[in-house]
Amino acid sequence: MLEVVALGGVGEFGMNMLALTWGETTVVVDAGVMFPDPDLLGVDRIIPDPAYLQQKGSAAALVLTHGHEDHIGGVPHVLAHVAGPIYGTPLTLALVEPKLEEHGITGRQLVRVRPRERVAVGPFTIEFIRVTHSIPDCVALAIHTPLGVVVHTGDFKIDQTPIDGQHFDVHRFAELGASGVLALFADSTNIDRRGFTGSELEVVEAFEEIFTSASGKLIVAAFASSIYRMQILVDLAAQFDRKVAFVGRGMIQNSEIAQRLGYLRIPTGVQIRDADVPSYPAQDVLCLSTGSQGEPMSALSRIAIDDHRFVKVTDDDTVVISARAIPGNEKAIGRVVNHLARRGAVVIHEGIKHVHVSGHGSEEELKLMLSLVRPRYFVPVHGEYRQLSQHARVAKRVFAGRDPRPEILLVENGDVLHFDDQGARIAGKAPVGRVLIDGTLTGEVGDEVLRDRRHLAEDGLVVPVVAINKQTGALEGVPDIITRGFVMEDSQALLADGARLLSEVVEQASVEERTDQGLIKEKLRTELRRFFRKRSGRRPFVLPVIMEI
Repeated sequence: MLEVVALGGVGEFGMNMLALTWGETTVVVDAGVMFPDPDLLGVDRIIPDPAYLQQKGSAAALVLTHGHEDHIGGVPHVLAHVAGPIYGTPLTLALVEPKLEEHGITGRQLVRVRPRERVAVGPFTIEFIRVTHSIPDCVALAIHTPLGVVVHTGDFKIDQTPIDGQHFDVHRFAELGASGVLALFADSTNIDRRGFTGSELEVVEAFEEIFTSASGKLIVAAFASSIYRMQILVDLAAQFDRKVAFVGRGMIQNSEIAQRLGYLRIPTGVQIRDADVPSYPAQDVLCLSTGSQGEPMSALSRIAIDDHRFVKVTDDDTVVISARAIPGNEKAIGRVVNHLARRGAVVIHEGIKHVHVSGHGSEEELKLMLSLVRPRYFVPVHGEYRQLSQHARVAKRVFAGRDPRPEILLVENGDVLHFDDQGARIAGKAPVGRVLIDGTLTGEVGDEVLRDRRHLAEDGLVVPVVAINKQTGALEGVPDIITRGFVMEDSQALLADGARLLSEVVEQASVEERTDQGLIKEKLRTELRRFFRKRSGRRPFVLPVIMEI
């Protein structure tokens, strides 16, 4: 009997993780993260709860489809439950390696694979199939089990003009479909978009116009993993005689990895360091920056409030946000755009010009996948429930009139799918949930309340109360620090020093920062946490309260 359980990524966006078990052997596909809502204070990322894997003993292998955070961000956190190797394409594993180093994980077997290769893991034979997406080196999986073939698409679109010339392997999907597929697990992200998703090359025209008309610096914010977008922009920069600087940790790290592996080609003399940006005329520079989602501490956010060491924006410059707003981030992005507008920059985004194209297939591509693979059972994955149910409706239309008609199974995280000689059914619920990760790696607990309680019990709560004049951003009175459960010798002197630090932080911040609640809160939280860690060795829960007067 084959047991398949989605541990994350079904009924939600992000945190993708799927487990397949036959007998004693469990194989895990992907281990992603999800980024938290702003109200999850102190939480940096969310990963799937590995309790199910604990029940199974430990997994025989972890197989990765591609290098996006929602598929590999949780790898260091689930490896304790994986006994065997990690399989992935060269770029995917190169993006995983720094994560393992950061967590001090050594000695793990990383096995590089290529499309059309096969690896055996117990009773499973896993075949890798080339697909196109918004990052190079993406694969779908054909998992050959004793009961039949299970196809997992990973994230995909069907790009007929891929930048790296590596085409979507339509032929292999058709061959699998012709020889019979037990089940298809397919990406549902863009099922509610009609037609076809455009090729990565579609953004070139809009960017050519921007390069032609931009008279000052050009700053393009994109996801740090958008290697294809980087290549397009580097090529245009060379064509328009601009130097390219990568700005922001993720951008710098990923561009180095992509260059080392040959996925990003930069002509000699085109790339400069971010520190060199001020020494070139503005019209000769292109900055590729992180921060397309308005993250408070990202490069673009710092540039927008004039807080970046090397990159300053003036009223001649053009800023392009070359990414789609992840739902929930619209406010943060709007805030950054407002700050950039105050600096006089021209801001261009997807709504103004065609500067972004999705990496996920639209309705017609998803229909094509269904027609090619022709599975006996179809399970929509990767999307909120409305996407999954829409994908099921579309599949019904694709399968209409086919005999025997494929069966559609709508599942959510934790539903245990059993496939055997009698067919397929949902046979119960596995333990699933989310683990909230604190970036300091101190609080990794499966429940928000538990994590907060532990934090509070160990180190107490510190509430800095700061009153700020709404108009001028000036400090009103002396900041007050309220503590609960935070006991220290000489605490009066410590709190007085803490209040002085708060005053300094507010005074040194720009007016824009002071009048932006999100930014100033984050700044006060970071500085005060650092102060208490240094002075007391404790890490109290810091919850800034800003009163605008």
